[in-house]
Amino acid sequence: MKDMGKKITGAFGLLAATALVAGTVVAPEGVSAQQQDQVPPAAPALEWDPNDPRIGLGAGWLDAESAISGMELLAAIPRPDGFFNPSTPADGRFSNTDLAFQDGLLIQGNYNGFQIYDISNPADPTLSVSVVCPGGQGDVSVYGDLIVMSAQETRGRLDCGVEGVADSISAERMRGVRIFDVSDMNNPTQVAAIQSCRGSHTHTIVTDPADTENIYVYIQGTSRVRPGEELPGCSGGGPEDPETALFRIEVVKVPLANPSAAEIVNMPRIFADEQGNLAGLWQGGNHGPGTQSSRLTNQCHDITAYPGIGLAGGACSGNGILLDISDPVNPTRVAEVSDPNFAYWHSATFNNDGDVVVFTDEWGGGSAPRCRATDPATWGANAIFRIGEDGQMELAGYYKLPVPQTETENCVAHNGSIIPVPGRDIMAQAWYQGGVSLMDFTDPENPFEIAFFDRGPLSIESLFTGGYWSVYWFNGRLYGAEISRGIDVFRLTPSEHLSAAEIAAAESVMINEFNAQLQPKVEWAPSRDVAQAYLDQMTRANRILNDRAAEIQNALDTNAGAMTLNGLAAEIEADVVQIEAGELGGDAERMAKLAAVLRGMAAQQ
Repeated sequence: MKDMGKKITGAFGLLAATALVAGTVVAPEGVSAQQQDQVPPAAPALEWDPNDPRIGLGAGWLDAESAISGMELLAAIPRPDGFFNPSTPADGRFSNTDLAFQDGLLIQGNYNGFQIYDISNPADPTLSVSVVCPGGQGDVSVYGDLIVMSAQETRGRLDCGVEGVADSISAERMRGVRIFDVSDMNNPTQVAAIQSCRGSHTHTIVTDPADTENIYVYIQGTSRVRPGEELPGCSGGGPEDPETALFRIEVVKVPLANPSAAEIVNMPRIFADEQGNLAGLWQGGNHGPGTQSSRLTNQCHDITAYPGIGLAGGACSGNGILLDISDPVNPTRVAEVSDPNFAYWHSATFNNDGDVVVFTDEWGGGSAPRCRATDPATWGANAIFRIGEDGQMELAGYYKLPVPQTETENCVAHNGSIIPVPGRDIMAQAWYQGGVSLMDFTDPENPFEIAFFDRGPLSIESLFTGGYWSVYWFNGRLYGAEISRGIDVFRLTPSEHLSAAEIAAAESVMINEFNAQLQPKVEWAPSRDVAQAYLDQMTRANRILNDRAAEIQNALDTNAGAMTLNGLAAEIEADVVQIEAGELGGDAERMAKLAAVLRGMAAQQ
């Protein structure tokens, strides 16, 4: 019987295409890069299971009902004093934003500053330090002893003061990125404030394997351009103005030995065409009758760097782009796509192999209800693209939260990260008040949901901006940043979609730092769990001979010796040859990976 999850009475306050039921999938209809002359078919309607336990959850700020499947909620931590307004969940000055991780620490960004939590025991996070530094958006990244934080609001001050800035032009205002030295965790100190013309809505740390003395920070500014009288050189002119602060990002060089010397070293025009037109990509407007109106491409909302493949994915208002970051100071655009279903390209996530990228559409800006039963299944969704050998992107399919939300729940695709299950592409993702959804996109044309968590609306009477800003996997657990409630910690549980071995293999991957916009390349050490994970996947999909599966299972259950493992690996490799020749049915790719794991296990003995 299918596990449809369970509904839980809220206890937060007590704790300090083709539509599928399992996920919305739509086959592409010939959408290609900058294709504007074809009229695509009408967007499909959302379909859902009427028995989904997320439907009809009771409302409440800290006592809402919840529903969960494939996960266990380990901890729910409310926002600390100084980072929320106890009279209302609607005070955006204290919204939780993005997360970063280092060893046993979690850094929670907030419009009013940031907090650092000790997560050495993920089931019992404890607050270590709070830093009050208003200025929004407050997205954070961490690298060594440095925390980088975005600031974009006009109230932000250089000195982190809470009194704001009254004058329209002021030398006290801070809009850009702040850098804090946290070598003394009990005394974080701001050591640099890099001003930019549009402030920093988000930012991306970029590393260069050939440069160990510096890191680079890409500033993504989305706010209005500040006056030149406040910051010389700032211009809000159009693409005909060579000095315009639009149609670019900023690249900051941060010397690790002297971060106070951080400075902007380039402002690349990554949207320019071959003729030098700064506005070389989407010009704004709709794509034809029945399509979205996509924003003019003059900014990036988010850029995700993946140094392991030398690329970054940019979600840039009216386009999704790929950047060559082999020279971090001089990123160059190598591919771009537009989509008639996207209003505002928001964020990007690669699969581990780097041959698929997921872009999200923040239709409605994150504060609107865009997951209602009447909303199209491809609007406010994920678009999944294959990256070909030529480096170009081709649309494979779409995924949207597969259950409708109410009129008082802001909901749209938002931030997430990869869960490192070998042999599969799985992404944990935030959907604001739509909750957390885990999407399997191993087959990009047919993504589906494998787990979820959701709370009822903050209110059944009023629409407040809330829900999950982001949810990320770090060293065996999922951490979700709730805008108006706090931080949630989850562990995965076995289900029809995910075996105990697949979970254990994912939990075995340990890293020292994680910033979602600096994606790491994952490699799995040979182990019984990794081997079992591949076997479970092939058995689940009926892609392995029963006799061969039984032979492998016996070897794993009996802790077979090196000779047996190597012999079995040779037999599996022979199967792969037959599968590739069309003489035997099966999953050649996973069989080959399993054989390599068995040989690795043998070598360890």
